[in-house]
Amino acid sequence: MKSAPIDLNLLGQQRNPRDCGRGIAARALEPSSPPLSTVKRLLGVLLAAGLLVTFLTHNHLFVSAGQPFSDARPASQDSSVLREIIASGRLKDLRWPDFSDYRAHLQSLYEPSSFSLLWIDHGRPTSQALAIIQVFEQADRNGLDPEDYDSSRWKERLTREFQAGNDARFDVALSVCLMRYISDLHIGKVNPRHLGFGLSVENKKYDLPRFIRDRIVTGQNIEATLAEVQPRFPGYKRTLAALRHYLDISHQDDSEQLPAPSKTLEPGDRYAGVARLTRLLRLLGDLPKDTPVPSDVLYDGALVEGVKRFQQRHGLLPDGRVGEQTLKQLNTPLSFRIRQLQLTLEHWRWVPEEFPQPPVVVNIPEFRLRTYDDVGREVLAMNVIVGKAIRHETPVFEKDMRFVVFRPYWNVPPSIQRSELVPAIRRDGNYVASQNYEIVSQDGQLVTAGSVSQDVLEKLQTGQLAIRQKPGPNNALGLVKFMFPNEYSVYLHSTPSQQLFARSRRDFSHGCIRVEMPAELAAWVLRDKPEWNLESIRRAMQSGKDNFQLNLTKPIPVLILYGTAVVDEHGTVHFFDDLYGHDAALEKVLAKGYPYPG
Repeated sequence: MKSAPIDLNLLGQQRNPRDCGRGIAARALEPSSPPLSTVKRLLGVLLAAGLLVTFLTHNHLFVSAGQPFSDARPASQDSSVLREIIASGRLKDLRWPDFSDYRAHLQSLYEPSSFSLLWIDHGRPTSQALAIIQVFEQADRNGLDPEDYDSSRWKERLTREFQAGNDARFDVALSVCLMRYISDLHIGKVNPRHLGFGLSVENKKYDLPRFIRDRIVTGQNIEATLAEVQPRFPGYKRTLAALRHYLDISHQDDSEQLPAPSKTLEPGDRYAGVARLTRLLRLLGDLPKDTPVPSDVLYDGALVEGVKRFQQRHGLLPDGRVGEQTLKQLNTPLSFRIRQLQLTLEHWRWVPEEFPQPPVVVNIPEFRLRTYDDVGREVLAMNVIVGKAIRHETPVFEKDMRFVVFRPYWNVPPSIQRSELVPAIRRDGNYVASQNYEIVSQDGQLVTAGSVSQDVLEKLQTGQLAIRQKPGPNNALGLVKFMFPNEYSVYLHSTPSQQLFARSRRDFSHGCIRVEMPAELAAWVLRDKPEWNLESIRRAMQSGKDNFQLNLTKPIPVLILYGTAVVDEHGTVHFFDDLYGHDAALEKVLAKGYPYPG
């Protein structure tokens, strides 16, 4: 832009309108001009003034009254500093200085504006910047750590007087923390693949630069916009509400530990911890809030019923007896429960946003399976048996169920064949016949269903031959299996060992998932085939064709998930042990801080 002429009447004379736009030097030649010595002095003053303006501007000191220093700094310097910081991928001002994993995103965020400041306007943080900082300060209400977004550092950044380069550092710090917050809240901090889970968040990822430019930089309701990035599942929302409740009640708890009784505490026993037990169960909601604290030490009545409710919520047998396991759960600090809820929210963030069909969901630590309707309401729930915690863990993954097999063969996995069945056959020559097994070639041709020669035994050991169990009520897979082809060779199936479903801890399998109510699950899976009702399904299981495969009309998503905290549709919070140590492994990764494995 061309500069406007500077009109200075240094001599205090009345100006002639005809002089407008004419230079001082030109007017000095007219008869009415002052003496030449005066003109020289004027030229000297103008030259000095020009030099002063240049000096002040160059050193960022030429500012309007009442404005911060940064307001007058050329945008080119902020732009240069922004480019330098982003290119380095580090900013020491941050709690987690390394932001190399977001460098490309930041480049894309600032490029459209030629690396202008996004969060500072006229030397002051924008209203959007202040709203974002308030969201950071409340991050714990969403299951995140406020300090991961520099919560305690923003006050000092806002109150200090900006100096050269501080505007750019503030701007980048806010952008980095904002990107981390949005990503953490939407898809979790840690990529589930890093933990060996068969879940993917790739299709859920936002175009972060575009989202921030379009929705945040000039947004009007920042808190609401950022709340939108959270998963929309009812289960996630209930877990979030439970977390906030536990955060609130944690401030009301005195953290007193219950004394260990000399033996298992039975209803009717005297117990020194009755008062603390009553206060704790009232706080947790297992006793009504108005339950009076007993004046004596008798453990009975309402207190026993409160313990039963507590046991039921913690995966224990609800018998009202306080043994070692119940006491351990009662003495678990609320801070640990809060952490379980936070980690479960992280697991929820890995779940796909949408499903083409309502899914089947198994939660491993809970030993429970659920199906849902089109709006996310629970339709069917049952107990399950999962893989043993040592060496036979059921994997966490997602696949589509494509067919059901009634009265299936059990094709023994090679690892079980080598480690368990071959030694059993060596010990007992009649083992194959007594267990209803067949030995077959790799193409399924029968070799023997009776005695086993040494040659056949050696071929079994080397894997040249295979073992399968014939269909029937004693088949290890029961009478129906639900197939969702996957690299783990894991599926859902029935079982002849129904008595195991009564156990509170149910990790007994080699990795596959045994279901308590197979006929009911089959009826739900086949609900779009009217001819396959509960009666026809039971008939197919009991007396139908062997190894009969029925393809589904549409694939059904199956999610094998892992959450040690579950909030049911009534708002009741359940906690479970970290069966496979996945929470502990996640904790170790989170403790290292950013950047997390992608």
